Amino acid sequence: MLDKYITPVIKPLLTPVVALMHKRGITPDQLTVAGFLIGLLAVPFIAFEMWYTALTAIALNRILDGLDGALARHANLSSSAGGFLDITLDFLFYAAIPLGFILANPEQNAIAGSLLLATFIGTGSSFLAFAIAAEKFKLEKPQFKYKSFYYLNGLTEGTETIALFIAFCIWPQHFAIMASIFATACAITIFTRIHGGYNTLKLQEADEVTQANE
Repeated sequence: MLDKYITPVIKPLLTPVVALMHKRGITPDQLTVAGFLIGLLAVPFIAFEMWYTALTAIALNRILDGLDGALARHANLSSSAGGFLDITLDFLFYAAIPLGFILANPEQNAIAGSLLLATFIGTGSSFLAFAIAAEKFKLEKPQFKYKSFYYLNGLTEGTETIALFIAFCIWPQHFAIMASIFATACAITIFTRIHGGYNTLKLQEADEVTQANE
């Protein structure tokens, strides 16, 4: 929900950094993989209740995730392969963080964490499934034209998810309630994406039939 507002603010701040990285020969894919590996370090940190160390790893992951796309656009290296790598590792990272909290305190966090992971699967699958169909119909990307594939909006997007992870690390004792509330918001996102995506694609298919019969 907030991604379309946050992204235009962050993009200009990254320009000097990506220009320097480009001169040093750093590639977007290298940043993507490095960010993912750093983000995964948050899992053992969380499991051992090193909350602020985990928060640092999460923050570094997000910084590098912003830089890889900016570098790709700066160096004219945007590609479907890079976009695929980026979004796949992003979703793996998102799933890993709740797992860390489940490991930290299974008795308190297992049910809420499992519920959150289940809804993450729903938001991720609805997002990616629509992107495939959007590519088939060549749907425009009005809010994220620079992305390598269609970004379907929702109540819970990247910005909200990272804000949640930060809150988890600051108030870990409230993980269960925060995870449950966010899982509910994810469920709303899943419903709206399925409902909106299905009807959008039905209209596209109907338009194709109409044009074919003219």
